[in-house]
Amino acid sequence: MQPSETTVQIVEVGPRDGLQNERVRIGTPNKLRFVAALVEAGLRRIEVTSFVHPRAIPQLSDADELMALLEKRPDVRYSALVPNERGLERAIAAGIREIAVFTAASDTFVHHNIHASLPESLAHFEQIVKQAKDLGIGVRGYISTVFGCPYEGKITAEQGLGVASALLAMGCDEISIGDTIGVATPGDVARWLDAARTAKIPFDRMALHFHDTRGMALANVVIGLQHGVRIFDSTAGGLGGCPYAPGASGNLATEDLVYALHGLGYQTGVDLDKLVTASSLIANQLDHLLPSRYYQAARVQACLPV
Repeated sequence: MQPSETTVQIVEVGPRDGLQNERVRIGTPNKLRFVAALVEAGLRRIEVTSFVHPRAIPQLSDADELMALLEKRPDVRYSALVPNERGLERAIAAGIREIAVFTAASDTFVHHNIHASLPESLAHFEQIVKQAKDLGIGVRGYISTVFGCPYEGKITAEQGLGVASALLAMGCDEISIGDTIGVATPGDVARWLDAARTAKIPFDRMALHFHDTRGMALANVVIGLQHGVRIFDSTAGGLGGCPYAPGASGNLATEDLVYALHGLGYQTGVDLDKLVTASSLIANQLDHLLPSRYYQAARVQACLPV
């Protein structure tokens, strides 16, 4: 293998995707400490917030304040989710250099999420992507429910591939393929990626985003690696779920992902001990256990917060 083939990029989405569904409100100073600790652990791509309307996700209502106070570093890519034109305006004013837009492979899920049809969402985001790209802002496109939808059930590969092609065609630099309700098996992932290769979806512009609802996330990552994917989303401590996907449990934990990747011989640039420290900072603020297996094992050994 060439060195580049053994390097995996981790997109840490804990501060946004991980916290958005938490019942306990996390104060801005604690979020800043959390992000700083993630950077200290070696994470270089961090999705820090969302410029959604404050009433929609109160947990992220401090997006403008957070971005103003966040320590900017040239070696760290901070990004934020942008749901609409007003969100883009706020992101631009905050100095964000990378945004993310989101749609889904399921029309019903899109409707529940942003009250529009799937074609309407793509048309809507095409304008946002264009505006961002004209300003030199990077754009990531999320596709939820690629393997299954809480409302429509199983989703065909063709549905997700059509959305992926549309997002790439409108100018997204990268697409994130989401198993939003955690139903994908390794076989499902292998078949989807085979279909994506046939459809000429570029794997160097694709990330995989797994939820561990049924304990398959790491097994699915291995399939992704075998197919050549080298970008994966995760959340410190296994934070998160999806407010629009009933029953969806937490994301793949960054600790578990890093531990597995290092064991397989991949380089991530992440220090596991420092990552556990970052997760412990947010664990102090929550009303439940962090589900990461690695974090729990480290917690027992070091007497860290649950």
